Amino acid sequence: MEEKNRDITQQPFTSLFIIKIGGNIIDNPSALEAFLKDFSAIKGAKILIHGGGKIATKIGEKLGIRSNYIDGRRITDDETIDLVTMVYGGLVNKKIVAQLQALGTNAIGLTGADANIIPAQKRPVKTIDYGWVGDVDSSKFNVQSLLSFIGHGVAPVFAPLTHDTHGHILNTNADTIASSLAVALSAHYKVRLIYCFEKKGVLEDVTNDDTVIRKLDKALYTQLKQEQKLFEGILPKIDNAFNAIDAGVHQVLIGDARDLIKNTTDNNEGTLIY
Repeated sequence: MEEKNRDITQQPFTSLFIIKIGGNIIDNPSALEAFLKDFSAIKGAKILIHGGGKIATKIGEKLGIRSNYIDGRRITDDETIDLVTMVYGGLVNKKIVAQLQALGTNAIGLTGADANIIPAQKRPVKTIDYGWVGDVDSSKFNVQSLLSFIGHGVAPVFAPLTHDTHGHILNTNADTIASSLAVALSAHYKVRLIYCFEKKGVLEDVTNDDTVIRKLDKALYTQLKQEQKLFEGILPKIDNAFNAIDAGVHQVLIGDARDLIKNTTDNNEGTLIY
C-alpha cells in the first residue's frame, strides 16, 4: 500500500487517460460523433467507458419490457439484464468501436466478463432488491489483458457491464467502473480519470457557467461544502474522485465533453481534482 501511495509525480510511468462519457452523449448522434473525433485525436494510452443512455428503454418499450426505477436507479430483473446486455454490450458498444475504427483508432469493445477483467458481486438485497446489479472491487480486477491491449496501441471501450463469475452478467454503474479501472491501473500508469458531462466543470455557482473551479483539493472542497456553495448533485462525483485519488489515481478531471482535448492537457477547461 505504501508503494501505491507514494508521490506518483516521481514515478516514470506513462500517462493513461481513462475517459467516461454519459448517456447524454450516447443519445445524441452528432454529439457522440464530435466526441469520438476528439477521443481519436488523443495521443497515447487511453480507455473509454460509456453509459447506456435511453436506448435500452426505447428498445425495451418496443419489446414490451417495462423499465422500473427506484430513486433514479434501474431495477435489473431477468428480462432487463438480457435487454441491457444486448443494447449496452452489443448495439451501443459496437457502434462506438466501429466509429472509432473509421476515425483511425484501433479499438476493442469489452464488458467486464471479457478476459475476466471485471469480476463483481451481485448487490445484496437490503431494503431494495436491485436485481442483476453488480458491485465491484478494484483489487480483484484482472488487468493483464488490458495492459496488453494498451501496450499494442489498442483502445479498450467498456460497456457498463460486469459478471459475477457464476455465469451471470451484471448491470454496473459506468462511473464506478471508470474510477475502479483507474485505481486498478494506477500501479502501472500515471492515470488521469476524466468524467465528461454537460457542465464546464464543478461550478461555484451552478447557475453560472463562468464560475468553474479550475483546481480543487480537499481543503478547498471542505471549505466550499461548509459554505454550501456546491450543488448537491455534484457532491457524489467529487467524493468518488477523492476516493480514487486516495487509492492511487494521479488526477481526476470533471468537465464538458466538448472540452475533451483541452482536458487532456495542463491547460484544462474543467475542474482538476488532486
